Amino acid sequence: MQLTVWTYEGPPHVGAMRVATAMEGVHYVLHAPQGDTYADLLFTMIERRSKRPPVTYTTFEARDLGTDTAALFQRTLISAYERFQPQAMLVGASCTAELIQDDPAGLAKASNLPVPVIPLELPSYQRKENWGAAETFYQVVRTLAGSGRAAVADADALKPLGSDGVPGNPPLPAGISPTRGEIVDVGAAPQSSMQDAKAQDDSGVRASSISPLVGEMPGRAEGGDAASLRSGQGDQLGPTEKNARRPSCNILGPTALGFRHRDDVAEIRKLLGEIGVAVNVVAPLGASPADIARLGEADFNVVLYPEIAGVAAKWLKRTFGQEFTTVVPIGHGATRDFVAEVRKLAGLPTEEADEAAEPASRLPWFSRSVDSNYLTGKRVFVFGDATHALAAARVATEEFGFTLCGLGTYSREFARDIRAAAERYGVEALISDDYLDVEAAIAAAQPELVLGTQMERHIAKRLGVACAVISAPVHVQDYPARYSPQMGFEGANVLWDSWVHPLVMGLEEHLLGMFRDDFEFNDAAVPSHLGSGVRVAAEPAVIAAPQMAEATLASAPADTLTTPEIWHVEAEAELRKIPFFVRGKARRNTEKFAAERGLSEITVETLYDAKAHYSR
Repeated sequence: MQLTVWTYEGPPHVGAMRVATAMEGVHYVLHAPQGDTYADLLFTMIERRSKRPPVTYTTFEARDLGTDTAALFQRTLISAYERFQPQAMLVGASCTAELIQDDPAGLAKASNLPVPVIPLELPSYQRKENWGAAETFYQVVRTLAGSGRAAVADADALKPLGSDGVPGNPPLPAGISPTRGEIVDVGAAPQSSMQDAKAQDDSGVRASSISPLVGEMPGRAEGGDAASLRSGQGDQLGPTEKNARRPSCNILGPTALGFRHRDDVAEIRKLLGEIGVAVNVVAPLGASPADIARLGEADFNVVLYPEIAGVAAKWLKRTFGQEFTTVVPIGHGATRDFVAEVRKLAGLPTEEADEAAEPASRLPWFSRSVDSNYLTGKRVFVFGDATHALAAARVATEEFGFTLCGLGTYSREFARDIRAAAERYGVEALISDDYLDVEAAIAAAQPELVLGTQMERHIAKRLGVACAVISAPVHVQDYPARYSPQMGFEGANVLWDSWVHPLVMGLEEHLLGMFRDDFEFNDAAVPSHLGSGVRVAAEPAVIAAPQMAEATLASAPADTLTTPEIWHVEAEAELRKIPFFVRGKARRNTEKFAAERGLSEITVETLYDAKAHYSR
């Protein structure tokens, strides 16, 4: 461990919080001191969730260390169960409480609670947040899906065996599930279901319509009959097509506090519905323990975030024989590859075109347009979690025409994948969780655009470089109320907007800077559309104390410092006309040019001589 003012990942128990908060009917009891009780800040303030996270702390103090903290944990565990009545419970210790070695797993077992209690052994001093989330999800899946239906409190919510008699297969589609958004086909329902079916349910949704999901667009179906329902041809289907069982999958990986996970799930559900694949369970986001027990009923698994769901998906493959996807559908090309992979796993015809879903993505047209020519060759530095960093590198080079000048991740578990990709792109991989190393690498690479986390946003701001956030950790502004996925064809549109706009606005800022000395556009001039008048004077600048100025100068990046002893005023003014995202490179090249020729001062002529020299 090392002391730092910024960390890309929290301790592993934060990852466990993300899984517990994402699920329904689960409660997490965390053995932790008062200083570790910050879950509310993470989920209600940063992610802006509408309810508090299901986490209860023992919150022991210093004076409690002289007493029986193990008894305190047991009392807290029993009290949490009696108050919240969860279907399953998670127990663990924070990094501080881990030092006490009270054994939450053994204490929970001795409490004899009537629900599954899943102990989490999360080594806080060796692992971090994403690993903790992956381990927690794996333990939840292994306990609830592996131990059978008897381990779940709400056993009545489980699906029976399939009507084809094959254990583990879901029944034929017999009706609509209002919480799942699947298509209702009353004609295909068995007799018992038809007796209970109504023309209209309590929520006012017709039995033959599509139940819209929260965050999804009404009128988009989950299943393969969507196109025929929209065109009014559903009644023309023969009995064979109606009774044909659709392939189903689980969507694995989305959690609370994930970067656009909520919108990604909605987009991928719609995409799978267009293909003709039903969604059995989404986990852990929105899943209950009863849902986890149904994971084995699906034909295959869709892994959206390998950092979270990779281990669980491999266990499901070993246990239930379920294959899983390996393509993350971020970007237009990756989404097409994802569709092809899903079709193969689902046993659907691969020769069918999916053009009906692709017009939603405008990225290919934008990439071919004349206005995108100025993007070609722009140098971009990518850093984030492994999933988003690898996807961003592919989209940036193959779909935007950027030149990759740096690629890195803080996810050390995926260092091999990042190094292989970096070698393929001809750059050096950066595997680090130290933001100072990342800042030094970005300054040395001299990119024109940075794609990274919230920390890279701050780094880019200090270096005067455009930036877009592509990965957690992020701030509250990256949890928008609007629909803004990163995955699928609509996600490709979002990528175009969020990546290109910083460059466009940077160009506008550069143009404003170029004309700042013009008589019509300078700061003292009145805007022409306001007519005659006097501009309100700006606040006078506060002159910092000498010691403050020296401290600021010492802490500023070396490539942003001015050197008035060798730069003429006219040369400095001419340098400011160069776009800010390449100004640092121009300054360094000019100073290097002057030093090689023994020049003691840099004039406007020196600046242009250096430009001509390096352009050759």
